[in-house]
Amino acid sequence: MVMPKPKRAPQPAPAVAWLAAPQPHDFPAAAAYLMLLAPDEQVSTLIEALHSARTTRHKAKDLLRASRLPLLDMQNVHVGSDLAKIAAGQPLSPVLLVRGDLLSGTPLHIADGYHRVCASYHTDENTDIPCRLVRAR
Repeated sequence: MVMPKPKRAPQPAPAVAWLAAPQPHDFPAAAAYLMLLAPDEQVSTLIEALHSARTTRHKAKDLLRASRLPLLDMQNVHVGSDLAKIAAGQPLSPVLLVRGDLLSGTPLHIADGYHRVCASYHTDENTDIPCRLVRAR
């Protein structure tokens, strides 16, 4: 008589570790993206504001919904790299955001950290991601 294999309890997803503050190279990366959307003066103001903004937390699923960006798959090289960091317990950098506008229909802009948001979502869509969020003026 063949005995059925015992079922294993599903392994919990590894918790995502986060750095306390964005890394210095995150700000120029955010500026390079924002330069495609706004004039130099506004980008400088936004980057300065991101440096001093307090860190808040938002769920991965909400960041993707508000940004209207698609979830990148796990085979994306950058998402895969971040997933490997998560599995190894290496902390990720907080993401840098520019607030959208509900009335005008402007989505949230993930100025830096889109791949980290996607990797966090793949780990657990309810991951609380530390963010620096500023408003465009």
